[in-house]
Amino acid sequence: MEENISKSAGKKRARESETEAAEIESAHKTSTLENCLTFSDTLIALQMMRAQFPKIDKVSLQPFILRSQLYSSVKNRTQVDRDLESLKKDNILRIFKLNTGQDDHAILFMEDYLIQISLAEKRMEAKKKDDAAVLDWFKTNVVVSKLDPSIEHEELCSLLSVGVEVKDRHISLLINAGLLTRQLVDSNVYWFSIPNIGSVLKGLSQGRKELLSLLNRRKYKEMALAALEKKRLRMSFLDMRFHLRDLIGSGHVKTVNTPTGLVVRISKD
Repeated sequence: MEENISKSAGKKRARESETEAAEIESAHKTSTLENCLTFSDTLIALQMMRAQFPKIDKVSLQPFILRSQLYSSVKNRTQVDRDLESLKKDNILRIFKLNTGQDDHAILFMEDYLIQISLAEKRMEAKKKDDAAVLDWFKTNVVVSKLDPSIEHEELCSLLSVGVEVKDRHISLLINAGLLTRQLVDSNVYWFSIPNIGSVLKGLSQGRKELLSLLNRRKYKEMALAALEKKRLRMSFLDMRFHLRDLIGSGHVKTVNTPTGLVVRISKD
């Protein structure tokens, strides 16, 4: 009963924060990053960044937020981690380890994650309808039960096999659908993953390099935030605002107050 009350309270909090975030987003629709760089509440920051996620025409992908972006927007990192853990337990969001070669984690609201799974299910149904059943098992039996970023093979099969017989080909279908990836260090363990994110992750890595290169080429390795935000990146589907929040939070760049406004500067090693 206490667990139900906790989940109900968590969802109520999410709805209230979503309403507040919508009001903030409306007020800042045409605002610069400088005017909405930081927040006092983790959930409001998540809702705002979800609303500001760049529209990607070529990829069917729901909005995601990087943990590093939260670190740039909410100054108390310990509080961010606590809030994320609480929101994860309330099934409001999920956290994914990204395959970028770095310690990157993406945050996806649960409703957006379920939409992403449904899209993968429709694609699979178009090829072979019977195969799509495993995605429904995954959504019904695994997603709500396993909140961690990874899962062992035995536990995955156990959760999937409620009333059905799970075979290796079912696991292969989940991997091919982009819902799981095998861990390199232990092939018996899978990371949960976000379908269709591959090309965006490639752009994420290239966009980081492009932005850092742009700043490194400048005499003082810095640029006014207002001017930088207007620039477009050639190598990434994601916009400059997305990349700036990421690199500020990861510590690769920092913001400095000047009489003319915020300046983005390469962080010294």
